[in-house]
Amino acid sequence: MKTKKQNADFLHVGRKLLDWYKIHGRDLPFRKTSDPYKIWICEIIFQQTRIEQGLNHYNNFIQRFPDLKTLAAAENDEVLLYWKGLGYYSRALNLHKAAHQIMTEYKGVFPQEYDDILRLKGVGKYTAAAISSICFGKKIPAVDGNFYRVLSRVFADDFDVSKSKAFDYFSDLALKAMPENEAGTFNEAMMDLGSEICKPKNPLCENCPLNEDCLAFNLGKIQDFPVKTKKTKPTDLALQYSFVEFEGEFLIKQRGDDFIWKKLYEFPIEVPKEWNAFITRQKTVLHKLTHKNLSIVINHIVVESREMMEIFADENGFMIVNEEEAHQKSFPKPLENYLADRFKSKL
Repeated sequence: MKTKKQNADFLHVGRKLLDWYKIHGRDLPFRKTSDPYKIWICEIIFQQTRIEQGLNHYNNFIQRFPDLKTLAAAENDEVLLYWKGLGYYSRALNLHKAAHQIMTEYKGVFPQEYDDILRLKGVGKYTAAAISSICFGKKIPAVDGNFYRVLSRVFADDFDVSKSKAFDYFSDLALKAMPENEAGTFNEAMMDLGSEICKPKNPLCENCPLNEDCLAFNLGKIQDFPVKTKKTKPTDLALQYSFVEFEGEFLIKQRGDDFIWKKLYEFPIEVPKEWNAFITRQKTVLHKLTHKNLSIVINHIVVESREMMEIFADENGFMIVNEEEAHQKSFPKPLENYLADRFKSKL
């Protein structure tokens, strides 16, 4: 049931959306700037984080790293520390790498062209389009789930959003609705409409500025759109850690760049078999990632001396830290929660 609307109808929808946004758009700090650095940071943070949850994190991050030069000069650990609580730590690592990339390849000046922005580490089509349109006025739709949802509902378009061609298809659709010289505002308006009104579940259709034009709404088929047939099933993964301590100090090590939780700190995965005699308790933690269901067993081991930990640390590249020192490190959420429970404090 592909839409047969003419371009004039698309533009009518786009103009109504902008009229609504100028009155009802959210008052957010990053909406008051066209600084590509700040727009980049906000787009990366809010990719996987709701506005109300991430706003303080955004403000704190910008306060500590106000520009590219400051971010590029920072240590990995500090960048991760200011990302604590946001999850998906690979985003922070990619930000840091991209900051170095801009400093070296673009002489510290944020690139203006879409293709150059897309080359930055961790930047996808959506983020590149958002920066290009908001900061540099490029007529490029920042297509994401909000676009899929709004456009498929308004035009009752049954193009399968799980298909590889969905991004290009809905980009073309959005371009027809995008008024000239207002690409950035149009993209922000779509973000707001999709997150505040045209929600995945229980959309507020009565409050939608496009309800008179929305074919799905007028057909009573809102929940039939967008069409999505392909769904990735999460895989199960079992992990085991040993929390090894002596008199309030414990062993940790920074992860590498492979697999999950890149550059975060963790407890030992393998310990000497004889240490099993020192296990005082065991805890199983269930944790969900985007494509993985984790079952994590954590053995609590209290060794007989600090020397035992020192020998293990020297031989296996671990460090010995106390609670205060752990506060300056970033851990995967399940391990962070374990430490908080162990010391009855929030890391």
